[in-house]
Amino acid sequence: MSAIKPDTDNPEFFDVVIIGAGLSGINCAYRLMKHQPGTSFVILDGRGSIGGVWDQFSYPGVRSDSQIYTYGLAWHRWPFTKPIAEGSEIMEYLHDAVSKYHIDEHVRFHHKVSRVDWSSQRQEWGRYLARWVVMGTGYVDYESPVEPDIPGLDKFKGRVVHPQSWPRDFHYANQKLALIGSGATAVSLVPAIAKEAGQVTMIQRSPTYVVASPSQNNRTPFWIPRGLLLAWRWLYWLIRPYLLVLLANRYPDVIRKGLTAGAAKELPANVPVDPHFTPRYDPWRQRICLDPNAAFFKAFHRPNVRLITGEIAAVTDHGIRMRDGEAMDFDAIITATGHRMVLGGRIDIRVDGKDLAWGGRFVWNGCMLDGVPNMMFMLGYTNHSWSLGSDNTAMYLVRLMNRMKYQRARSAVPRVPEDVAARGTQSIWQLDSTYVREARERLPVCGNTGPWKPKNRPPIDWLYARWGNITADLDFSM
Repeated sequence: MSAIKPDTDNPEFFDVVIIGAGLSGINCAYRLMKHQPGTSFVILDGRGSIGGVWDQFSYPGVRSDSQIYTYGLAWHRWPFTKPIAEGSEIMEYLHDAVSKYHIDEHVRFHHKVSRVDWSSQRQEWGRYLARWVVMGTGYVDYESPVEPDIPGLDKFKGRVVHPQSWPRDFHYANQKLALIGSGATAVSLVPAIAKEAGQVTMIQRSPTYVVASPSQNNRTPFWIPRGLLLAWRWLYWLIRPYLLVLLANRYPDVIRKGLTAGAAKELPANVPVDPHFTPRYDPWRQRICLDPNAAFFKAFHRPNVRLITGEIAAVTDHGIRMRDGEAMDFDAIITATGHRMVLGGRIDIRVDGKDLAWGGRFVWNGCMLDGVPNMMFMLGYTNHSWSLGSDNTAMYLVRLMNRMKYQRARSAVPRVPEDVAARGTQSIWQLDSTYVREARERLPVCGNTGPWKPKNRPPIDWLYARWGNITADLDFSM
């Protein structure tokens, strides 16, 4: 299927079409079944399996970069003891959830959506005649990974591998590998590939904050009753990251010193914190990388792992030459240089035949676009787990559907007031990473007041999504 558009020969009607069978789409389906019983819905996914990014990413060491007690599904218990989960464990967990609650019965695979069309006359989205469309497509461009701007990379005679499309036939045992990058992917990859590779050289242009974290949950006070153990863990991992972000914004120098001191304790003497772990930016201006059980730091104690911080002058036929003149030969280059950010999975939106771009459009309550009726998109947090934000969106959806049923309304469309637009905009993504700067023109924006402000306070947002005002600046049509 190439688009959701009218099909008069064989029409199907659903109250909700969810696009994407990843964590956000699965969670939204459960919320509809739980809070909107009798609602008809379908999940469309262009791939052949559930899981979204966790089905797409298969590089060695792939794992979550936030605590699973808040990243996981609030309604399905996480069965493992460790708070940072491997990709295979997350896939096992998701398969168990969709099977247990029969969500898999609503999924249609190999249904790639390229366009959605809204008709004000029919008050419906096309082909599947859906009342609502929910974009559970994440923010990663699955089809077009970032092509790093590295001089001479196309001339390299060895293999060039991008983690986003890790090849199954890539056997790197005893090979000399260059891993270019410094973010979460690199932090996961280094300890995983160092076990088999002959040599791993991590090359970073600029460092990232990395913090070691326990691989097992051992922070439950003795006085917490066993029956409240799960609630304690959930609250602990919900509040703690939020407080750390607040402290980082208020006292960046203090948090910076703590992070660099923590890194220094884990590193060998031949890997100094400066320049390798002293970023130029303040903590949480870009995401902080978690290192379960200090596996990344421990990798640099191995004789076959090396870290270089500096500029690449060029890639040669058989290796890399740095700007300081150092040259190294490699068998393969792994470009862990980030991903391309895109919202809505590159799906075109049309309202009454008019194309509507995402870029520059105001966002209502972190989940709807100004001027677009009956469409929500899942957006997580930059300073916390993704699924907390997407679950809030699911609650907005079920509450709004209830409200519209009560009012006998058929559609709801956000309209940004002139005074809100006049007060200026701010970024929807509260980080300053390279992939965010590259995508800025394609991203919608937030305002500075009311339901148009960004959602960046997880505990308060959680309460508001369940009991706050959900009708402000919405127009309803009967």
